[in-house]
Amino acid sequence: MRRIVQLEGGSLIAELRRPAFPHDWVEHDSTPAGQVIERLRGADIAIVNKAPLTAAAVDALPDLKMVAVSATGTNNIDLDACRRRGIVVSNVRGYAEHTVPEHVIALLLALSRQLFAWRDSLLAGRWQASTQFCLFDHPIRDLHGSTLGIVGGGSLGAGVARLAEAFGMRVLRAERRGAAAVRSGYLPFADVLAEADAISLHCPLNADTAGLIGEAELRAMKRSALLINTARGGIVDEAALLRALREGWIAGAGFDVLAEEPPAPGHPLLDPALLAQPNFILTPHVAWSSRPAMQALADRLIDNIEAYVRGEPINRVA
Repeated sequence: MRRIVQLEGGSLIAELRRPAFPHDWVEHDSTPAGQVIERLRGADIAIVNKAPLTAAAVDALPDLKMVAVSATGTNNIDLDACRRRGIVVSNVRGYAEHTVPEHVIALLLALSRQLFAWRDSLLAGRWQASTQFCLFDHPIRDLHGSTLGIVGGGSLGAGVARLAEAFGMRVLRAERRGAAAVRSGYLPFADVLAEADAISLHCPLNADTAGLIGEAELRAMKRSALLINTARGGIVDEAALLRALREGWIAGAGFDVLAEEPPAPGHPLLDPALLAQPNFILTPHVAWSSRPAMQALADRLIDNIEAYVRGEPINRVA
């Protein structure tokens, strides 16, 4: 009988069907890093989301045969260690192809139309005291006619491009930084930074993308530009972002991710004064989590496990 251990059941709100083969299912709501090995002892199949599966953990789990990732990103898993052991690692792709792009557009609209600045004006009584029927405290920009740069591809980048074009935006796709050649349909990374009115990040976090957007990149953007990150926090140098917002290198930012999640108390991007600024929006890694998206993820997660047990693994990353 297969033993399946889910380490982070609380990270998924969905009807999770049980696999159609004999199995023993063990579920934990969440798992601290220090308990990963202990909880996976004897498991044939591990279900992980963000819990770290290090090389040391892989070496300490001789029974482990398959890792089912209840997400797309795999930067928390030592894939090389899994390959050495012949452990199958499968992730779930495409489940958020509607919900993440919608979140990106929501952030762009909120920042471009200064929704939070207008809320602050109302709370301050500015409209009530106006001699006109409306206010002009905060300049509003349309998405229509502006330029969006997309860094990273896949279904999420494509989904954002589709919605942006529906709003009348010009979409530029950035080539990888430092690439020797520029693919058809792409522009050099530096050119996209310089031309775009907004940048949206959709790349995985790995050795090539860690710190991809730092001080130099933020200073290369237009002072009127917006930066949207629904990918991974570590792609952006958070200290540089904080300076960029405080010193006006860019006009604003909308983030759904941080380098450390959950963030520790006192995290600089959670400073109440910063969060009160109308040009910075931070949401707690929820862009992916519409109910339909989570259900699609849950269904495909079990599809991956059943395919592995049939001897026909799908969506493999290792």
